[in-house]
Amino acid sequence: MEEATTFRRIHGSCHCGNIRITLDWPGNPETIPVRACGCSMCRKHRGVWTSNPEGRFGYEVEDDGKVSRYRFGTKTADFHVCTNCGVLPIVTCEMDGTQYAVVNVNTFDDVDPSEMVEATTDFEGEGTDTRLARRRRNWTPQG
Repeated sequence: MEEATTFRRIHGSCHCGNIRITLDWPGNPETIPVRACGCSMCRKHRGVWTSNPEGRFGYEVEDDGKVSRYRFGTKTADFHVCTNCGVLPIVTCEMDGTQYAVVNVNTFDDVDPSEMVEATTDFEGEGTDTRLARRRRNWTPQG
C-alpha cells in the first residue's frame, strides 16, 4: 500500500496582509533550500525564493486593486507586488494551463530563518524556452 505524502504548511504574506500565500512543502525537512536570485529585480527587492515541484501553493488577495503584476525580461512571469506596502511575496507563471510559483522566503510568517539554506543563482541571459522548462521542473504548482 502506497503511503500518503504529508505536507508542512507554510504561511506568508506581504507586510500589510493584502497578499497571503501558503506553501505546502512535502514531508518535514530539517532545511528548506532557498535561492537568492542575482537578477536586477530580485536584488532590488531582496528576493530570496523557494519552490518544490512536489509541493503546492495557494495565494489570496484581499484587495486586487492594490496589487501590481509586473513583467520584465522574457515577460513570462508575473511579479505580484502589493502597492499598499511594497512587498513582493510571490511570482507566478502559467504554463500549459497550470499555474506555477516561487515564493519569497522573506515573507514567511512561521519559518525560522535557521531552517533555510541559501544559495545564489543568476538566470540573466537565459532564453525563454530554457527558462520555461526550468520552471516546469522546479517551480511549485498551484494546489
